[in-house]
Amino acid sequence: MTSGTTAPAPQPASYRRIAALAIPALVVLAAEPIYLLIDTAVVGHLGAVPLAGLALGGVIMGLAPLIGAVLAYGTTARAARRFGAGDRAGAVAEGVQGTWIALAAGLAMVVAFQFLAGPVAGLMGDDPAVESAAAEWLRVAVLGAPFLLVAGAGQGWMRAVQDTKRPMWFVSASFLFSAILAPILVYPVGLGLVGSAWANAVAQAISGVLFLLALRRERVPLRLDWTLMSKQLVANGDLIIRGIAFQVSSFSAAAVAARVGTAALGAHQIGMQLWFFAALALDAVAIAGQALIGADLGAGRPEAARASARRLTVVGFGYGTVFLLAVLALLPVLPDLFTSEAAVHEQLGRVWPWLVLLLPVAGVVFALDGVLIGAGDLRFMRNMTVVSIASGLPFTWLTLVFGWGLTGIWGGIAVYMLVRLGLLLWRLRSGAWAVTGAERG
Repeated sequence: MTSGTTAPAPQPASYRRIAALAIPALVVLAAEPIYLLIDTAVVGHLGAVPLAGLALGGVIMGLAPLIGAVLAYGTTARAARRFGAGDRAGAVAEGVQGTWIALAAGLAMVVAFQFLAGPVAGLMGDDPAVESAAAEWLRVAVLGAPFLLVAGAGQGWMRAVQDTKRPMWFVSASFLFSAILAPILVYPVGLGLVGSAWANAVAQAISGVLFLLALRRERVPLRLDWTLMSKQLVANGDLIIRGIAFQVSSFSAAAVAARVGTAALGAHQIGMQLWFFAALALDAVAIAGQALIGADLGAGRPEAARASARRLTVVGFGYGTVFLLAVLALLPVLPDLFTSEAAVHEQLGRVWPWLVLLLPVAGVVFALDGVLIGAGDLRFMRNMTVVSIASGLPFTWLTLVFGWGLTGIWGGIAVYMLVRLGLLLWRLRSGAWAVTGAERG
């Protein structure tokens, strides 16, 4: 470079490129929570006990999508760097090993839950009728777990090669079919709460099979590669600890809500399903971030990665604000969509302020999650999550002592989200996450 010549400024990912990856990912991420919202509305009209049973069972079953998210994010974190370095076959090979891990973990869950559904529901619940309903639902719903985890691994390698359109079709088609099936099985067929579990399992089976067929069409070796798998397991270890921390928070909130009362647990279920829907929809920006940041760092472009990270933060905040306005507009009609129980409506009044005000915070938090996961900065993500959730948990458990009800539970969620935001912004500013190379050292 001649004297006086300056290097061109790093080019962040364009808003069009972010949208091209995020919009199909939004459909994928929104499909399951939309189905769960429909499922909650269908079951909610059966009465307070089935709704509370679904709430309890759904929290326990949350272990499956947690592992699915670990597989998706762990696969993306490694495969995106390979794709950025020009090795598409290597990126897909990461997906093959992730799929084997998914099948093993899913089958283990099926066996374990047939024996443990009742005891775990009994440990968390405080009403024998609700515990029995939750266990009955769990034993059927868990049959879809292997397929759900396979779909998670499939989304991971497809995101890494910047293909978010096929997962959009796979997931949305399966859950559309299930959304139609759920009310039929619950009401005309007369299966009640268990009908919802069967519809859930069918959706996951359809989606998982479609991802398996897509992997086979890539024409890469499908055999086990223990060396590659061991690297994935090490990378996934940090994400698993992070996921366990989230589950501790979720389990704690549900267990405390169950002790506040059946109506409070039902209201908490509705609030959490809306929160999960918003969280997963907002995560579309994170999915784009994982693919773009991983590819930039794999190709040795750290300044471009930092510029893209700043742009993704702005997009995340704007997206979260749009969600805030949408929920505010829908608040007058939302309670009646889910249940006609007056006691549940009253309890929902304690949830709405927290849910609405946290949405812009969530938009930034989830966008930055995508940046750091795409960078493979998984150890920091683990430590940050544990610290932030540990900051909010005391408010949840002190609810039982001081009688704060759902206000205390959701206040605890707000604390951990704000701590998480502060730590993520500090890490982004430090620049220490932007390590280049086909594999993070």
